[in-house]
Amino acid sequence: MKYTEEHEWLRVEDDVIVVGITEHAAEQLGDIVFIELPDVGKEVVKDDDVVVIESVKAASDILAPIDGEIVEVNEALTDAPSTVNDDAIGKGWMFKMKADDMSQLDDMMDEAAYKKFIG
Repeated sequence: MKYTEEHEWLRVEDDVIVVGITEHAAEQLGDIVFIELPDVGKEVVKDDDVVVIESVKAASDILAPIDGEIVEVNEALTDAPSTVNDDAIGKGWMFKMKADDMSQLDDMMDEAAYKKFIG
């Protein structure tokens, strides 16, 4: 898995990248009450706003971690946004995308570096 400074995780599954927010980010947000997911087929560029999350504490945008196309979204989060609080790394994934350039993952943090980053 790879991690971004924006507290997203990325897991490569074959030629698709699964994206979600880290447990740390979910804890910081508090109880998540609403998630707006992107449209399948949407082309995104790194740092585009892709997902809107609302929690009891704040509203937050999730940014595209890399350039690519959204190929699937986790529809279950629409009805059960708190899944992200309960299982951020598993069932709480937000979207899957096809990368325009897989090498964009090379500069991201591994788990040890991310743990140090959140210190």
